[in-house]
Amino acid sequence: MASLNVRAALLSVSFLILALGIWEMATQPPEAQTGMTEYEMLMGGADQESRVPPPSAVIKLAWAELSDPFYDAGANDKGIGIQLGYSVYRVLTGYLAAMAIALPIGFLIGMSPLMYKALNPYIQVLRPISPLAWMPLALFIIQDSDASAIFVIFICSIWPMLLNTAFGVANVRQDWVNVARTHELGPLRTAITVILPAAAPTILTGMRISIGIAWLVIVAAEMLVGGTGIGYYVWNEWNNLDLASVIFSIVMIGVVGMVLDLALGKAQKMVEYKE
Repeated sequence: MASLNVRAALLSVSFLILALGIWEMATQPPEAQTGMTEYEMLMGGADQESRVPPPSAVIKLAWAELSDPFYDAGANDKGIGIQLGYSVYRVLTGYLAAMAIALPIGFLIGMSPLMYKALNPYIQVLRPISPLAWMPLALFIIQDSDASAIFVIFICSIWPMLLNTAFGVANVRQDWVNVARTHELGPLRTAITVILPAAAPTILTGMRISIGIAWLVIVAAEMLVGGTGIGYYVWNEWNNLDLASVIFSIVMIGVVGMVLDLALGKAQKMVEYKE
């Protein structure tokens, strides 16, 4: 009997084939039109061009794009690989900067009730602000669209990591910390050898949430700042009324987001404590 994973994969593929089949049939043009005037035929042709493209057209475009993903034919004509590369670079740069700030502060808040009470009001005020609301201020101060987009990623990434780190550190079993004290371990060594391994699954959960939010935000940020990136690519193809390219780019956004999430999901499983 097939394993659960194999059956799940077959069922998933079946759902995909069914969805693509329904989409293909729903986007087919009407039957050959006879007895129509030239004006009516022209109007029908214009209506056909305005329809959502079928999956066959998107797959054909995807094959062409993925066959040469790194071509560069000018400012507004770059391959999907280059556009995704710019976006991933911005996301990882802002994400790593957020991690460098969020993890130490999260440890400090988790280990010190005093620091938690002192910093919590600022966190609660800043956390609900939409990352894109910072974009005009960032553009004015930094005066660089690329750095502004990275700053927006930094802002949206920092809060899940910080709060999950603080929660994980604060909920480490006290008897483990007491054992470290009986062995006369200093605060830094206790944090590294006892608290960090115990809180690692919760910290990785926050990092996983942050990377998903960062990938969501970069698309909107690049639509605003323009130039390069997958967000700009989507907006540029929409302005060109190329819906097949828009759909293809949406699929690529989903695929890259899934890969980023899977990478952190694997890391999370590696640090989980199994009894």
